[in-house]
Amino acid sequence: MPQSAQKEDGKVTRPPVVGIFGHIDHGKSSLIDYIRETNITEKEAGGITQHVGAYEVSRVRKDGRMTKLTLLDTPGHAAFENVRNRGTRVADIAVLIVSAEDGVKPQTLESFKYIKENALPMMVAITKTDKPAADILRAKQTLAENSIFVEGYGGDTPVVALSAKTGEGVEEFLDMIELMAQMEHLEGEPEAFGSGIVIESSLDAKRGIAAVGIIKNGTVRRGTFAASGDAFVPIRFILDAAGNTVEELSLSSPVKLIGWDKLPPIGREFVTFLKKEDALAYIEKQKSRAADKEEQPKTAEGVTLLPIILKADTAGSLEAVEGELKKITRERIAPKVIVSGVGSVNENDVKTAIATTGAVIVGFNVKIDAPALSLSERSGVKILSFGVIYELTDKVIELVAEREPKVEIEEITGSAKVLKIFSGGKGKQVLGARVITGSFSRGAMVKIIRREAEIGRGKLKELQQAKAAVNTVNEGTEFGAMVESKMEAAPGDTLQGVVLATK
Repeated sequence: MPQSAQKEDGKVTRPPVVGIFGHIDHGKSSLIDYIRETNITEKEAGGITQHVGAYEVSRVRKDGRMTKLTLLDTPGHAAFENVRNRGTRVADIAVLIVSAEDGVKPQTLESFKYIKENALPMMVAITKTDKPAADILRAKQTLAENSIFVEGYGGDTPVVALSAKTGEGVEEFLDMIELMAQMEHLEGEPEAFGSGIVIESSLDAKRGIAAVGIIKNGTVRRGTFAASGDAFVPIRFILDAAGNTVEELSLSSPVKLIGWDKLPPIGREFVTFLKKEDALAYIEKQKSRAADKEEQPKTAEGVTLLPIILKADTAGSLEAVEGELKKITRERIAPKVIVSGVGSVNENDVKTAIATTGAVIVGFNVKIDAPALSLSERSGVKILSFGVIYELTDKVIELVAEREPKVEIEEITGSAKVLKIFSGGKGKQVLGARVITGSFSRGAMVKIIRREAEIGRGKLKELQQAKAAVNTVNEGTEFGAMVESKMEAAPGDTLQGVVLATK
């Protein structure tokens, strides 16, 4: 959007931040790729991040005017729910992507829920209209069936059908975004110190900890200081959406800051300051607030833990993996992330695993340092590396199943009523009984039950039926037995056959 003349309060019109949301493989990234290729005057070096793509687009309208907007590409995998939720909090306008082939899917509805919760103005883009199975009317119908009412189908939500392959409908899509942005009256103060929301953080192997944010107000300038949560950075490098080093960036632009002292918390505000002391004072205030809210999760009593050292390429990935691991539960064991971090698996991770009985190291989209690999091979520490989140969770599910403590449970094989005692002495009794349910076998363990309470246990040393030795007696039959037990049974007692099973 073109910036208007500065008003008396110092505010100007700012470009919209547009979040692209929807189900996996419904064409979000393809649409953004098409817009970038056809509307960006200079060739970009690539997006800031692979996980939450943040792209600044310069567009030349048909009337010759230049406008700008920032596009956020959020992942459609179910595991990245928190990433999508954050996207709705950063964006000014939401685009709900729906494939003309598939219609509404689970992550479509989840994204719509967050869009509503954050009261975001929304439009719907029906994609893949070039596909043979495309059915635009059916896609609109599935939207209506899920209470998403677009124009012409019982509602006033703008809708545009388009193809990221042919470009059909893309210009109309961009025109609609500009119209919605004008109606929202988006403003900012370019002269203020820059502030915004952190959308991703990672470890740059050469330069250190990096964070990507969207500037919601003011201007981020080189030579100032930034803080987010309890993280701090002197701003020596500013990278724009194309990866170029710049002196400053302003309203609605994606910005990458490098050299933080720790990972800034994603989804949190970042603020810039002229003086270092002011930034550190802000951090102290954030720390005291966090301490008041902090509460450690509790593990159920009697549950064994599978210790996991988790490393991922970005903070967003780390959060997504930890969220999926928390969903893995069995009756007697649960995975527990004892150490987590962003960056490659290093020697310290292996040393931590060595010091923690049963620990495994899990890496997601990260490399394993040579010293770490060597030490793990010598010590027998297991390092599991994955590039797909579902393969990671499947393996952890397999591990917890293997390591779940086994317990012995008693299974009742049969019950019999004691009819008569023939003889007894020295821990042995000869008795007669009738099988009420199930069966009994020679050598089986039995419980002696009197008035519904167990009074002792024994073993069936011998079985007879019609004065002949047998190995098994079944339901409804009378039998004689020699029971080896310290506790004597009496007529009217119940014998219960039990076996121990491992579960």
